[in-house]
Order: sequence, then C-alpha cells, then structure tokens
Amino acid sequence: MRSLICSFLLAVSVFAVGVSGQVIRIGVVGPMAYIQGKHHWQGAVLAAEEINAAGGITVGGRTYRIELVQVDSNEMQPGPDAVTAVERAITVSKVDFLVGGFRTEAMLAMTEVACDYKKIFLIAGAAENKLLEGRVDKNYNRYKYLFRVTPARSTYLAQAAFIQLREVMDLFRRELGIAEPRVAILAEQAEWATPIVTFLTLQVNAPLAVGGLGGRHVGTWRPSALATSLTAELTAIERAGAHIVFTVFSGPVGVVFGRDWGRLQIPVAALGINVEAQAQGWLEATGGYGAYAATVGIYADGVAVTPQTLPFIEAYRARFGELPLYTAGTYDAIYILADAIRRAGSLGTDAVIAALEATDYVGTIGRIVLDKTHDPLWGPEHLTGLGVQWQDGAPRAFWPREWRPDPGNRPDFVVGFPGTVPYQIPPWVVVHWQGK
Repeated sequence: MRSLICSFLLAVSVFAVGVSGQVIRIGVVGPMAYIQGKHHWQGAVLAAEEINAAGGITVGGRTYRIELVQVDSNEMQPGPDAVTAVERAITVSKVDFLVGGFRTEAMLAMTEVACDYKKIFLIAGAAENKLLEGRVDKNYNRYKYLFRVTPARSTYLAQAAFIQLREVMDLFRRELGIAEPRVAILAEQAEWATPIVTFLTLQVNAPLAVGGLGGRHVGTWRPSALATSLTAELTAIERAGAHIVFTVFSGPVGVVFGRDWGRLQIPVAALGINVEAQAQGWLEATGGYGAYAATVGIYADGVAVTPQTLPFIEAYRARFGELPLYTAGTYDAIYILADAIRRAGSLGTDAVIAALEATDYVGTIGRIVLDKTHDPLWGPEHLTGLGVQWQDGAPRAFWPREWRPDPGNRPDFVVGFPGTVPYQIPPWVVVHWQGK
C-alpha cells in the first residue's frame, strides 16, 4: 500500500513555480519521512525559489523556470520502493533531471534506472566511492550521467575523520596523560560505513612514527541503522576500556546513540560521523543528553567556509527554522545544474554533461571541482567539511582550526575558518580518566 501511495504522489508536482511557459522539471530524491529527505527537499526548494525569483534559466533565448517533483524513495527500508519511485518520476512525472539520494544500497539501484533512461543524476547525500568510481571511469558511456556534489566520497570522509580523531587523541595525551588512547568503533550496518571502519581500524593501531594514530583499537560494533537502543553496545564499549568511541551513523540510530551515551554517562569522548547530530533539533531529540557529541559536518553556527555559506544558512533558517543538514546540499546541486545549463546553452544531455564536467563553482560548502569520476575534489582549496561539536547548546566547528595539511612541503600553510573553537573533552570523561 505504501508503495502504491508513493507512486501516486510521485506523479504530482508538489512544488511548481510558473504555471505557464517553459519549465525544467527536477526530481528531488530522498527518504521524505526522515530528516535526511526533508532537508533534501528544503535545500532544493530554496534554490528553486531563488533561481526563479531571479528570472529563471535562459537557454537559447528562451527562459525556463524550475519545477520540483518530490520523489519519496523510502530508502531507509529495504524493498523496491526506491527503484519504483525513480522510475515513476522519470516515466510519469517526466522529470528532466534528478538530485539527491541517500542510502548506498538504494542508490546503486536508483542510479542504474537513471542511466537506463539517460537522465543526469546529481548525488547530494550518498558517500560510497563505488557509486562513481569503477562506473564513470570504467564504463563512461553507461554511467556518464552520474555526478556527486555532496558529501565527499567515503575515502575523503574517512580522511577528514582520521585527522579529527588524531587531534582528539593528541588532546587526551596532553590533557589527561594517556599515551595510548583506546578507541572503539560503533558503525551502523550499511555498505557506505564498511570502508571507513576498515581504514580507521588500521590507522588507530598504526604507530605515530609511521603516520598512524598510535592508539589501540578495542573493538567494533555494528548495530542496525534503525536500532532503538544501544545500551548493550555502549556498556560493552565501557567494559572494553575505551577512551574514545568513533561513530559512523547516517540513520536515526544516531539519535539513539546520543541519548544513550549521555544518559548513561559512558566515559568516552564521541566523535566521527553522525548525520543526526548535524540537525538543529539534536539536543531536543536526544532528550538533552547529546551535549559534547561531535561529528564530521558541513555547516556550523557562525562559520563561513565560503562567502556563500552564512547567507545560505541565514536564508535556510528564515525559511525553515533550522540549520541545514548536509543533504540540503541539493541547494548547491541545483545551482550547479543551472550554471551548467547556462554555460552549455542547451538542455541537450551530452552538452549539459560536458558543462558539468567543467564545473568550477564556489558553493556553500566549498569550491566544487570534479575529477574524472565526477566526484568533487577534497582538500584545503576545495572541499574539506567541518568537525562539529555540540557546545553550550549549539553546533560549533572545531576543525579545521589550525590544520597543517602539508607540513613537510608547506610548514607555514595553516588552514582554519573564522569562528572555529577548540574541541572539548566531555566533563564526565575528564573526571573519569583524570589521573588514571
């Protein structure tokens, strides 16, 4: 029944601007019953409203306005809903382009459908490398329609998280005298998380002398992304003697973690990836127990990654009353698509693909330039993301603050965004481990 209802809704344009004239119809794909899909939609709505208000997109002397179609992929649940939703969007709602997407397992299937129909799909929510790597570069004619805007691919997310974890481990050494911090990994059962878990397991145990983290990995736990309790896992992590728990969450289990970790006062610092902790309502959702949780993020209060960042956050809050999640990167995706169409001077698929491949766009999350697999470049002059911690009731960025990305060749090159603050070890963790 749910699938039938979703299919019916997909045939209806739920946001239309310009009831006459030419339109470019964009399908916004996401799990709309969850916060991740909600922000997919809201980011796209804001971009479409702004572009239409500014006069739309002019192509070959004709002006087009953007019309959005909400595509509820129901990606959090297994089953055929995601594929059905995208196919209905293409064949019934007649979308011209697709943006969004979230869960890797569903995205692999949905992007196959997009390529079957030769529809450009700008990913704004799924990080798994193999959505593009091994597809676009190995079978270009089949997969040339796929691009990613946000987040950075899993490899780069792991690299950013690795740098942030190293800084927190160094803090444990300096402030608490713990020479070999012990790290537990708590990662949801999802395909995108596995390469990050593998990478970090190796790096935690590697000595500092060879560029590793110089710590000790005490175990990995893999709950469901929809788990409703993590008491057993967190109790086991405490018994294992961990000082730090590294989280890898994109689903609602992230809220469960924040609630149980804070409520039980588990004596470990929590950082890593937790999409739910990027949300404005994080503290309320966790019953007030999510303070001091940290996550790789995109947006934080008062931090301007580019000149576009703060105006976007202010406009988003004014329109929707909350801080955007990274899935609101559909905002940048639609602006990048509009820019490519203008530069192509055509709505022809191959012309737009060529223009997208030449993208060099300063968006709200950084400078977006694409590599040969259609992935955005990562690094201090492109995308970096942020390390975000909940301090004093707000999401504050703690990284990059004094990051030296190339100390061997450029020792004076320091990367940091105005508005960042130092990371804080949770007070109960300090009390537990001080002097031990």
